[in-house]
Amino acid sequence: MSYPSGQYSEYPQSHAHDHGRAQPRRPAAQSRRAQNGYTIVHAGKQVRFGPVVFWIVIGTVTVLGAWSAATATYFAFRDDVLTRLIARQADMQYAYEDRIAELRARVDRTTSRQLLDQEQFDQKLDQIMRRQTALESRATALGAIPDPSITGSIRQPRGAAASDAGGSGTPKPSPISDTVIFVAPPDREARLESRTPPMVTPQPNQFAKIQGVDNVLVRLQTSLDQVERRQMAALSSAEESLESRVRRMRGVFTDLGLDLPQLEAATPRSGMGGPFVPVKLGADAGAFERQLYRINITRAQVERLNRTLALVPYRKPVIGEVEFTSGFGVRSDPFLGRPAMHTGLDFRASSGDPVRATANGKVVSSGWSGGYGRMVEVDHGNGLSTRYGHLSEINVRVGDFVRIGQVIGAVGSTGRSTGPHLHYETRIDGDAVDPQKFLRAGVRLSAG
Repeated sequence: MSYPSGQYSEYPQSHAHDHGRAQPRRPAAQSRRAQNGYTIVHAGKQVRFGPVVFWIVIGTVTVLGAWSAATATYFAFRDDVLTRLIARQADMQYAYEDRIAELRARVDRTTSRQLLDQEQFDQKLDQIMRRQTALESRATALGAIPDPSITGSIRQPRGAAASDAGGSGTPKPSPISDTVIFVAPPDREARLESRTPPMVTPQPNQFAKIQGVDNVLVRLQTSLDQVERRQMAALSSAEESLESRVRRMRGVFTDLGLDLPQLEAATPRSGMGGPFVPVKLGADAGAFERQLYRINITRAQVERLNRTLALVPYRKPVIGEVEFTSGFGVRSDPFLGRPAMHTGLDFRASSGDPVRATANGKVVSSGWSGGYGRMVEVDHGNGLSTRYGHLSEINVRVGDFVRIGQVIGAVGSTGRSTGPHLHYETRIDGDAVDPQKFLRAGVRLSAG
């Protein structure tokens, strides 16, 4: 045991035998030194410690005990702490992984939606481009449809009369005005192309604005719809115009009592040829292709009728307004005053005015011919012929081939005539017929 020296060390162990004797007191310094230390007695041995050393030892023992207790507690609960820490880390990791997976899924969905939207946009744009290409092809086809106006629709250019009258050598056909004038339809192709909206090329940032892109596509579709409707309307108008022209052309032959198949068979043709390739209309042809096919068939008919009508003298032989000084039929003879048959029409004109052929043909008479004075007769084939009398001069010879509008002479007053005018006759198989019948047919032909 350890006892403080100040309390117990002043009495020796033999004190029990000497209770009655007084003991001498120790000095005070010795007593204070004894009170400032601690003695440990064990097995008869004493070990003295000072108070500082004692408390250091006590503190060390306490710290070691606390450390031992803490260590024991740590080792006792370490597994639970680690388990909770690991579990918490795992939960956090799983939460992050779930969040990452969700973000990836969202990104994948967004990417897939964008790819799908882009694919749909590409499909719509490709459809629009194909449609625009088809409409451009249709516009080209519409522009390729010529306006087969009547052969010999004639109008005199400035200076043409002088050049034809004073020219030498082979005379050239000159366009002159007549009763049949077909105005060519406007250039539909140019009009449609001017109204066709330009193709829009999408920019990369447009894919993020699907609604805006859809609006652009809708506007393009609407514009193409309008172009297609205009093209179909133009095609319908062309078909109706050609069909109406065919009816009027056939009506001319009917009105004049001419045999159309016979005239077509006898119509001269320019050199042409090539292998026969039949026209086939595909099974998948749409309304535009079928209508265009019908137009081509009708156009071929118009061209064939044009070639035939080039031999029919339904045009005027002089320029300007028609004014007759004497009609066809019975009249009072201007010289004898007795009834006489007038076999033609007398056109009022000034001396020297050009006289033009009213149809293609071959000159069979050119020169002086009795009461006709200077006269030119043109054979148009199939029994049709025309005569031009009282000419002051003649510009063609027998055997020359003349075309519509070609100047063949000049107005005069030769032969049996009372003044400058043109005597004009039309004959079928040698018999004179009223030229006004041909002129009226030409007027009806140009009226539609």
